[in-house]
This record gives sequence, C-alpha cells and structure tokens, in this order.
Amino acid sequence: MIDETSYPRFFALFGGYLNQDSDLWGDTLEEVVSCFRRDSSPEDIRDTLAEIEKFKAEAGKKLDEKFYDAYGFDFNPVLWGYTTSSFFDELKRILTA
Repeated sequence: MIDETSYPRFFALFGGYLNQDSDLWGDTLEEVVSCFRRDSSPEDIRDTLAEIEKFKAEAGKKLDEKFYDAYGFDFNPVLWGYTTSSFFDELKRILTA
C-alpha cells in the first residue's frame, strides 16, 4: 500500500520529517508539520491532503492496522497523543492553516 510511487508526499513527510529524528524539526506535531508545510509547494500540500484521503479510503476500517504496518516502526501517532484518524485530522488542519 505505501511506497514512494503510490504515496510520494507521505514518503517525503514521514521519511524526512515525522521519523525518529523529528526532534530536529520541533517538539510538537504542529512544529514538525509546519516545517514540512513551509518546505513544500502548494501543489505538494494539495497532493499530501489527497494522499490522506486515498490512504483512509484504501485502509477502510483497518486504518490503525494499515498505518502501523506502513509507518509504525518510524512514527506512531499514539505516542504523540493521537489515534490514526485524529492524527490525519490534525495533519489536515496544520497543512491548511
């Protein structure tokens, strides 16, 4: 489901920002994602928002499981105080702020 070809913006977001070195970008989800937003073009932001919806649609009722399978070793929203669904909601809020 997740790879650089099918989810190129997620690949950039999680590979470059929301990973084991995320503290280089900030201490909170908002600080880290704001760096991603700052470094991204409007088209990249639009594409990231579309990838959120694509991932949710493909995962369906197994959203938590599919997300953990894809990113659990590098990023777990629970450790930041979110469910996968609320994490995606917060990600959309920050990206459209």
